[in-house]
Amino acid sequence: MDFKEGEILALYKPYTWTSFHLVNKVRYHLSKRFKVKRFKVGHAGTLDPLATGVLIICTGKATKRIEELQRHTKEYEADLMLGATTPSYDKEHPVDATYPYEHITEEMFVETLKQFTGTIAQRPPLYSACKVDGERAYNLARQGSEMELAPKQVTIEEIELLSFAPPQATIRVVCGKGTYIRSLARDIGEALGSGAYLTRLTRTRVGEYKIEDCIKPEDFAEWLDKQITE
Repeated sequence: MDFKEGEILALYKPYTWTSFHLVNKVRYHLSKRFKVKRFKVGHAGTLDPLATGVLIICTGKATKRIEELQRHTKEYEADLMLGATTPSYDKEHPVDATYPYEHITEEMFVETLKQFTGTIAQRPPLYSACKVDGERAYNLARQGSEMELAPKQVTIEEIELLSFAPPQATIRVVCGKGTYIRSLARDIGEALGSGAYLTRLTRTRVGEYKIEDCIKPEDFAEWLDKQITE
């Protein structure tokens, strides 16, 4: 493998790690192995710190393909907690409101999911990396802003219910670029006449790159040595 010329790698992003944390780990090992001050490394599609799963890492000249890779279809599995909401739509912040959920049946949930297939308008979370007048939205949120971000068009190719045990449910989502599964959880809760937020999110696939094929961060140094010596 030629990491300087450019390689595309699928790594597993652990829980609580930022995407840049993983990029920095890969850069550190490449820089150390090839004895260069700063190896060119980037990622193709941010994962939230509380999410896990497939993160595409590009090295060298392959970083020029990041925009292309970001357009690849992504697949997720997500656990939802019904009957409550949080400001960030996930577990990063405590519950700020509760709602009845006893009226929600499995049949009702399945029917409601049908509303979210195809091209839909989705409002990104304020606690996100979206930019507002050059400022990251999460910085505005942390400063106490309660503004709402403008809706964006996103595409959801597939959505299905995997398990239903109120107040918890698990869904699988296949979607296009820019889709926030946190926002999808919030919108599903509203459509059910209740509330919902994410308790777990795993990206299981990006294009042809699957989670079972990912390199774990703790194995990267050993994996790298094998690629160079073979």
